[in-house]
Amino acid sequence: MKELNIREMRASLGQLAELVAAEGELVIRRRGEPIARVLPMTQQRCPPDHADLRQRMPLLAKASADLIRAERDER
Repeated sequence: MKELNIREMRASLGQLAELVAAEGELVIRRRGEPIARVLPMTQQRCPPDHADLRQRMPLLAKASADLIRAERDER
């Protein structure tokens, strides 16, 4: 974590991406009081592979169609 005052931050705006990459977190201060925190963006998660999810799910004892049919017949 690196702390910068407003004047230092304005002077280093061109290297902001490099500073965040190197330090991981920047704290901006005005008159010694923290006013902002700059963090790197997190990586986007990949969408799940539905085929893999289906393979990992346990099989039902009864078929889904039979369960739905029984639910409809109860009403």
